[in-house]
Amino acid sequence: MARRFGVLVMLGFSLVNLIRFSYASVVSTGDFNDDFSITWSHSHVNTSADGHSRSLKLDQESGAAFASSNMFLFGQIDMQIKLISGYSAGTVLAYYLSSDQPNRDEIDFEFLGNETGQPYTLQTNLYVDGYDNREERTSLWFDPTEEFHTYTILWNAHQIVFMVDWVPIRICRNHEDKGAAFPSSQPMSLRISLWNGDSWATRGGLDKMDWSKGPFIAYFRNYKIDACVWKGNHSLCRLESNKNWWNKPNFSGLTPSQRRLFRWVRKYHLIYDYCNDPQRKLFLPLLVQFIAVAVTGVWAKPVTFTEGFTITWADSHVKQLQGDSSIQLILDQSSGSGFASKNKYLFGRVSMKIKLVSGDSAGTVTAFYMNSDTANVRDELDFEFLGNRSGQPYTVQTNVYAKGKGDREQRVNLWFDPAADYHTYSILWNHCHVIFLVDEVPIRVFKNNERRGVAFPTLQPMGVYSTLWEADDWATRGGLEKIDWSKAPFYAYYKEFDIEGCVAGPAPASAAACASNAGNWWEGPAYCQLSAGQARLYRWVRLNHLIYDYCTDKSRYAVPPAECMAGI
Repeated sequence: MARRFGVLVMLGFSLVNLIRFSYASVVSTGDFNDDFSITWSHSHVNTSADGHSRSLKLDQESGAAFASSNMFLFGQIDMQIKLISGYSAGTVLAYYLSSDQPNRDEIDFEFLGNETGQPYTLQTNLYVDGYDNREERTSLWFDPTEEFHTYTILWNAHQIVFMVDWVPIRICRNHEDKGAAFPSSQPMSLRISLWNGDSWATRGGLDKMDWSKGPFIAYFRNYKIDACVWKGNHSLCRLESNKNWWNKPNFSGLTPSQRRLFRWVRKYHLIYDYCNDPQRKLFLPLLVQFIAVAVTGVWAKPVTFTEGFTITWADSHVKQLQGDSSIQLILDQSSGSGFASKNKYLFGRVSMKIKLVSGDSAGTVTAFYMNSDTANVRDELDFEFLGNRSGQPYTVQTNVYAKGKGDREQRVNLWFDPAADYHTYSILWNHCHVIFLVDEVPIRVFKNNERRGVAFPTLQPMGVYSTLWEADDWATRGGLEKIDWSKAPFYAYYKEFDIEGCVAGPAPASAAACASNAGNWWEGPAYCQLSAGQARLYRWVRLNHLIYDYCTDKSRYAVPPAECMAGI
């Protein structure tokens, strides 16, 4: 069987490459420094002097990642990889194509670490327009840590084929004609990352990272990108030509030898297929509807402005629009403005749709936050939108105060223009964690680490606040960019005020009642951790849009704060 298998592989390899090389249109140089940029932790990426090989390292301090400089629409990508040896449980090495959008398309290889002696599992997944849950898992038939092996993605308008050493392990056909979504319009970049995924990666999260076995290192070499470089023209990448060889009819299906190899993999090495999961299968036809409902906030309880809020600063600078359904905050040289909720809450979820200050907003801060209003021992959960010079990305800063201790800033560059339209900003707060979300994408998670001596907001009810004010001594480029009053007045707009929380008074008994109420859905087990889809979106934000994290600022913290060491 082994001899026959080897012959089949070589026949398949020879046929595919005979066709491919006769048309080849390789756009990569073979030098990692030329074709890729490091996107996470330069100190954990090591590249050979000639640029032809690279390694990623994962330890308690950080993981690592890099991404292609170009984006592509269709083609074939190969890379030789040698995976983490020894005990690698909890680690995830991801090798994938992604369109880098919240509603992204993505084609995933994810290598899930194992305990020593256990087979390595390879998970593949497909995102289309932001929806995934299409996982398949295959046990590899060799030890991928001993030698380099080639992992390939062939992507064209007909199909996506995942291959290991030229053996097809998964095929995703284009069935758009039957109403099934397929990634055919969003260009994607090639991305590789190594990270801690021990909440789910190995035996469903039962086997955790053993940091004493670290650092964990994966190796890469001999990559080839044979694809259509995205230059803004879909039709050029869809052409059937010698240059775009992958679009030719030869590559619309498998060869006979590839089909035999594919059947062999499915029969002997496929260990999970979402299509055959009885617990999920019944719900697959409803998956898109379910996600659409979840994203719109089935738990939200909208209130009008006058029902839920009161003006706290400069009545003349707060205007109600469209009756009572939306408001406008104004900032000029005479004053800023602000409002606050009439009630205080202990745990729950709050969200608003906000359209931020447009044009040159440098020096302005639009704040949306929760605050216990208890002076030196306050709890506070902050969104702060830091104004920008026209044409530069808007930055959102988040911060967490617990029992008066703050200084936990993180900054994210938004992936859209938040002044062009309304976007939804939400805070989910329960006993497990605080999650900051932008259009349902998690951008920050602050876990409850009280058992490690880290304060967490659990006892003080908080109100919901928003203000628009001048902070040009620090807000934009550390205070270098000042507010230009000739551009005033500055406007921020709000609508759809949604609050689902436990209304609490100042008494401890009231706080206890909120904590023990079984009807508080936000305390359910499902809300004590990110879902698999949320975890991937969160990883996408941290890899591509996080620009500052207090945890890694050695000028402020020679030793990272305790919550950073525990993982956030």
